Amino acid sequence: MARKLIASTFASLDGIMQAPGGPEEDPTGGFSLGGWMFSYADDSMDISEAGFDGKDRELVLGRKTYQIFEAYWPYQPDDNPIAKTLNAARKHVASRTLTTLHWNNSVLLDADVVPAITALKASPGPDLQMIGSGDLIQTLQAASLIDEYNVWTFPVVLGRGKRLFGETARPSALRLVRSKLSTSGVVMSTYLPSGDIEPGSFASAAPSERELARRERMAKGIW
Repeated sequence: MARKLIASTFASLDGIMQAPGGPEEDPTGGFSLGGWMFSYADDSMDISEAGFDGKDRELVLGRKTYQIFEAYWPYQPDDNPIAKTLNAARKHVASRTLTTLHWNNSVLLDADVVPAITALKASPGPDLQMIGSGDLIQTLQAASLIDEYNVWTFPVVLGRGKRLFGETARPSALRLVRSKLSTSGVVMSTYLPSGDIEPGSFASAAPSERELARRERMAKGIW
């Protein structure tokens, strides 16, 4: 039985996932709102249920997320439960530039990440957990390799930054299977892939002359 690949991420209402944890986490592109999730964290959020602590799973991380984690979690107190599970977990790292990994139990994936993840999913072991790793999510979503999405949507609009799904995303339908609301207003949702999008139309009558004229203008690039 193939193992599942699960992606878990924090996102703003407008789909930004960049640097949720702190100002210095990822200021790429001049992003100045790092740490935007901090004031919404509360005890009603079950990070383990959504896989953010990697408990009982192996991790799949992009290079940038790996380097952020590698510089933080090994240096936390031994009694920190998240640090304990993340430090112990086996970590598969996607990178074309790293040659050495210093975090315990970490291994590099082959440079061609799609067949590497395909083979990893087919191998024996626990489910695979992605945390953050936006660039890697883009690649694996386009290849239809992600089996479950845990998206925590925070009630903030950031306006700019790295998005969960960018222009390279493969159009696809998702099915909501679970949703909870934190006491601070964070919507914690779990989605499963549900095939292709099936477009339709609410229009039941034949288009009006004005509508046909509008369509003709659009076809000519006049809009």
